[in-house]
Amino acid sequence: MDESRRDRDEEGRARNARPRDGLGRPLPYGTPGVERQPEGVVRSPDDTVREAQRLLDAGMPFHAHEVFEDAWKSGPDAERDLWRGLAQMSVGLTHAARGNTAGGARLLRRGSAVVEGFRTSDPHGIGVDALVNWARELAGRLDSAAPAGARRDTGDPSHDGRDAAHDTGGPRREAPGAPVVDAAAEAPRLRQGDRDAE
Repeated sequence: MDESRRDRDEEGRARNARPRDGLGRPLPYGTPGVERQPEGVVRSPDDTVREAQRLLDAGMPFHAHEVFEDAWKSGPDAERDLWRGLAQMSVGLTHAARGNTAGGARLLRRGSAVVEGFRTSDPHGIGVDALVNWARELAGRLDSAAPAGARRDTGDPSHDGRDAAHDTGGPRREAPGAPVVDAAAEAPRLRQGDRDAE
């Protein structure tokens, strides 16, 4: 690959073709990586939740975020905040697993604030109340582990125009020796009781 040219997809749009690891980090060209989720897939809400849960359970929250992002972009307007918030929480778990405790806590809080409006309806069987509690509890643990001086976010879902699912609101804080969260062990249950049924 000529490093001076941008990677493009079949339609000519810029798309990074570098392989990725299980947490979505780019790897050097030629390195075996994890297969990426196809973009722009329109799934039923049930299929979205099922595929995202499979990826979360496999310790691949970055890839689950891509599934939620497809639903966010293709779903009905009334549900966009639900899918966007779930994507943000998945990216928060991704950052936490990469050792970026401040960014992880920030996105977990933002995502939980966005989906909180769905608490009374549990759309598509998603246990919103349990997810909000999970995200806030994990964010609190990440705050306790964050390096001194790291900014703490209150969970305000507004942003500065960048893609909210990818925005950490500041510089990345992936530091050597930072506490790392096991993404598979910390994976939330999107629907309560699903694990028992598997």
